[in-house]
Amino acid sequence: MSYLKFDKTLMTNLEESLPKEILRTNRSGAYHCTTIVDCNTRKYHGLLVIPVPELDDENHVLLSSLDETVIQHGAEFNLGLHKYQGDNYSPKGHKYIREFECEKVPTTIYRVGGVVLKKEKLFVHHENRILIRYTLLDAHSATTLRLRPFLAFRSVRQYTHENSQANREYQEVTNGIKTCMYPGYPELYMQLNKKNEFHYQPDWYRGIEYPKEQERGYDFNEDLYVPGYFEVDIKKGESIVFSGGVSSVTNIRALKKTFEDEVEERTPRDTFKHCLINAAHQFLNKQDDEFYILAGYPWFKCRARDMFISLPGLTLAIDEQPKFELVMETARKALYAFMNNEPSGLRIYEMEHPDILLWAVWCIQQYAKMVSRDACREKYGALLEDIMAFIRSNKHPNLSLLDNGLLYARGTENAVTWMNSTVGGRPVIPRTGFIVEINTLWYNALRFIGELLGEAGNENLNEELSALAEKSGKSFVETFLNEYGYLLDYVDGNMMDWSVRPNMIFAVAFDYSPLNVTQKKGVLDIVTKELLTPKGLRSLSPKSGGYNPNYVGPQIQRDYAYHQGTAWPWLAGFYFEAYLRIYKMSALGFIERYMIGYEDEMSSHCIGSMPELFDGNPPFKGRGAISFAMNVAEILRVLYLLSKYNY
Repeated sequence: MSYLKFDKTLMTNLEESLPKEILRTNRSGAYHCTTIVDCNTRKYHGLLVIPVPELDDENHVLLSSLDETVIQHGAEFNLGLHKYQGDNYSPKGHKYIREFECEKVPTTIYRVGGVVLKKEKLFVHHENRILIRYTLLDAHSATTLRLRPFLAFRSVRQYTHENSQANREYQEVTNGIKTCMYPGYPELYMQLNKKNEFHYQPDWYRGIEYPKEQERGYDFNEDLYVPGYFEVDIKKGESIVFSGGVSSVTNIRALKKTFEDEVEERTPRDTFKHCLINAAHQFLNKQDDEFYILAGYPWFKCRARDMFISLPGLTLAIDEQPKFELVMETARKALYAFMNNEPSGLRIYEMEHPDILLWAVWCIQQYAKMVSRDACREKYGALLEDIMAFIRSNKHPNLSLLDNGLLYARGTENAVTWMNSTVGGRPVIPRTGFIVEINTLWYNALRFIGELLGEAGNENLNEELSALAEKSGKSFVETFLNEYGYLLDYVDGNMMDWSVRPNMIFAVAFDYSPLNVTQKKGVLDIVTKELLTPKGLRSLSPKSGGYNPNYVGPQIQRDYAYHQGTAWPWLAGFYFEAYLRIYKMSALGFIERYMIGYEDEMSSHCIGSMPELFDGNPPFKGRGAISFAMNVAEILRVLYLLSKYNY
């Protein structure tokens, strides 16, 4: 029995099946994403979606979908599915689906009369190529398979419409064709491992709709170009492999073995943890000789903050230390380029935000804890010392060390923390001045770097940082702790934000905190009572002004709700770390029960992964990006922490 399996009853009910999406990546920026019934519902969906760096830094949909038709005795049964105007779905191929499972690769079983056809899809690692294997499990007479490709050749941010500029020409290649709709794009090679006939029948399929874009208040209609179709005979027990890629398959006979070898490399999605490990691997993005962590799918790039928060959970928590080191080597170059005010050419965004250097320190601190302090000092000691010197000398353009030992950042004009939604170019939440998590990170960094480098004989630096930490810690408590026992979110002169927000949880979770045990318990109690939901911590308490828990509607409406009550799973990772610090062994049962709520999500949204955020009120519906790195990472880190307690 597969862990991720859906039967005919669910698959044929579009209300149930269309919200469930699948994602496969090549770990180099390209991906395949659609619904479990192969009906694209987003402009980001496609069979072959790849970066085209010659054009821009966006992904581009080349091959949108591939419609299969089973032909027997001249009768045609089309297995495709597209949405058209007026809630019309055609050709309704989902009614032939018997089951869908996703343990190693997405596998769909179709039954058409006496024909039973299995379809399996995978993305070749580090290559812009999707492979689809069709196996005829049963048939009582001669069967033909027809494959009709739908082409887009457009950015994921745009749509294509019928036009006269599209190039309709194609060239024959071994067992297939190659074609390119517009200049600047790579050619798309579509080939099979068996001789077939390509029938040139160019046409536009008009008015295909994407309901997820309609929900989000965007345009949702496009036309797709179909150059014709492939026809191939298939015998009972035979497997045929289709390849769609940007280079030719020279050894066409090897396609079947390539498919089998790639399947063997896959970790089965047969448990909650294995699903998360597979999801973790999808965020790794190798470009040339550099390694990045993508913040999420399908629209996020590599963002510095997300990368540093995600990296320990996505690598060290699943015993993949070499991947941590590869990504951190790229990050190190970006950090030094920023601190030296030099162009880097690296594809890491938002490095200039004031909390990034401090999150980098936290990230390296996890390496010290989960690998070894000596190895950490050897690999990253100089970087840590340079980061500390950079901050202390006030060289950061938006991070000032003041006389009270706290760090000050300006956030009225631009969003400078993870709560970064904007409307009309201005932050929805203008967090400015002394910001609580920045100064929590700062205190933690002072203690960690001082002690780590002091262990290697740098006693002078340890004494300096320890003295600064004493001053910073005293000022932290005086500035942020209020008479109600929780922490103010930010303080700027006489301006104090009394909103109950989750950013205070870091002061309980981190290894080094300016709070004493009683103060930590007070903060944890408030967070538990007002912010904890079954899917993560709310970004704002229902008791605070401006509570807006539902992330729905057009862009501006969603921007106002983004951090005003929505629940974020990654914050729960730090909450549970804090809970373990306070309650130790007695916390295990509570946390393990809570994890069941996350396991339920493995068969929802993007199956096998975690969405970006959830509504802050019941039924806590998943929203935003379908697979989000920080959420996957922090759940994996919690599982790691639990394993250490249970060891």
